[in-house]
Formats: sequence, structure tokens, C-alpha cells
Amino acid sequence: MEKMPHESRRVLVTGGAGFIGSHVADAHLERGDRVWVVDDLSSGRRENVPAGAEFHRLDIAGERLGDLVRRVGFDLVSHHAAQIDVRASVADPVRDARVNVAGLLNILEAARAGGTGRIVFASSGGAVYGEPRELPTPESAPKEPLSPYGVAKLAGEHYLNYYREVHGVDYVALRYGNVYGPRQDPRGEAGVVAVFSRRLLRGEPLAVYGDGEQTRDYVYVGDVVRANLLAAGMELSAAPGIDARAYNVSTGRETSVNRLAAALEDAAGMRTGRVYLDARPGELRRSALAAASIGERGWIPAPSLRQGLAATFESIASAEAARVA
Repeated sequence: MEKMPHESRRVLVTGGAGFIGSHVADAHLERGDRVWVVDDLSSGRRENVPAGAEFHRLDIAGERLGDLVRRVGFDLVSHHAAQIDVRASVADPVRDARVNVAGLLNILEAARAGGTGRIVFASSGGAVYGEPRELPTPESAPKEPLSPYGVAKLAGEHYLNYYREVHGVDYVALRYGNVYGPRQDPRGEAGVVAVFSRRLLRGEPLAVYGDGEQTRDYVYVGDVVRANLLAAGMELSAAPGIDARAYNVSTGRETSVNRLAAALEDAAGMRTGRVYLDARPGELRRSALAAASIGERGWIPAPSLRQGLAATFESIASAEAARVA
């Protein structure tokens, strides 16, 4: 079993100006780590970068990022930079692969040369499994991605496993459910929480695609951050294969879009009506991820969906009020 030391570390968070990455950067600073943030700000926001982090505006597929990784010799790389929009990956799979595959390879080559201690890779539970045969879906389930985004995330795990087996680069992959919370980007699948919140605040009806009975596994960003801190130092199996180093980060519960909308309306204390639109082609019908593996390491999702939605709505409402002021 391999384990990272718990003393103060040199940590690089790619995508650290984005939704999840910025929360991860905050958490590493709070535990006493020295943190570097890399982001090209194509979707992230400069104001999300914590004040204590050293910020570099860089393309993850570019030479300058490789130079940084080799020069510093990070103890940990938390890789959250990505092209996250499934529909954009379908429209332009080449761009998606440049960011999500070539960008990771650039980091891996530099990590190999620079002696990086461990890489924590943000993968996607909903995207890599495709339409599930088993619910909740365990890590060992067949991987049948239905989008270029899912293909790229799965390829990333295979590349990481290759670099571990051949070059000794240590890693763990976290297969996220649908992450939501403060600072949320409205473009990802869980972005529906941000989209619904903003429509409620503007008095607009909630737009639901299809019949609204499609389900997702919504996990709060604070829980995802705790999983990242755990993955940064936990003992990992030496067994071969991508599933030996992968952990679903999820609640194990299905929530329909209709139920999500109702819970968010309750949290907001308002209802603006709903409009039902044509279903999106290729959208997964159901998704929920089994989190027993990471649960055995002591991780459990803390807030209920209602609590998480209330905190998220309050944060978005505050941000919208500040923007208008």
C-alpha cells in the first residue's frame, strides 16, 4: 500500500479558479499546504482564486505549464482543469480531447520528469459508465461512455494507470456524481441547480427538458472537497487496473429533475412555474453511483440535499444581489 505523507505539501490545483477546483485550493491552504493555482480563465473566475495561492494563468496543454510542474516538483497535483460541457464535447470532440486528453498528458509527462508525488484526477462517474446496467453503479461496472467528454475522462484514467505501471507516477481518480454548491458553473450537468436558482431569483419559470423524471446523483461540493483531501493522503492499493485506483464520490441516491426543482423551490421559498421542453438527444435516463469504496475510508456525504440546496441558493442569491448593487 502506498501513502502520501501528511506534513505541509506543495500542491498544484489545475482549474483552481473554477467551481470545484477553487474549493479544493481553499481546503489545501486551510490545512497548511502551499498552493499554486493554474487556470486559463476560459470558464473560471479570477476572484475564485484564494488570496494565499500563487496564481498562474496558463493553458494546461501548453509548454509553460510543463515547465512549472518540472521546476517546482509538486508533492500533489489536483487536476480539475477540464472542458466540462458534454454538449460542447459532442459539437467539437477535437477541442474536448485537446483539453481533456492532451492537457492531462502534458501534466503527466511533466510530473514524471519533475518527480510529482501524487496526482488526484477529477473523473466523472456519470460520463464514464454511460447508461448504467446497475444502480447504484459500482466502480467495477462496465465503462460505456456515450459522449466524447466521457470517452476523454475514461482515456485519462487509462493514461494515469499506464504512467503508474510504467513510470511510477502515483495517482487516484475520483469519479464524481453531479456536483453542486456555491460558485457553481451553470454549464455542467449539475449546473441545473445554478440555472434553476437564477431563474427563480429572476421570476422566470424553470425550464425542464423531457418529462423531468430523468435522475442524477447530486453531491455537495463540500463533500467533494473532503474526498479530495482524503485522496491526497490515503493509502492506495497496488492492484492493477483503473478500478483499483478509482472511487465514486456520490450519495448513491437518484434524484429526478422534477424532485430537484421542487426541493429548490422549497429552499428558495418561491415558485415561478415550469415549462417542459423537448428532451435532449443522448441524455442519460438514470444515474446514481455506489460510494461504498470511499465510504470504507471514512467518507460519507454530510448535508442532506435540502440543506445543500439551501446553502447553494443562498450563495447564488447573495452573488446576484452583489452584482446588481
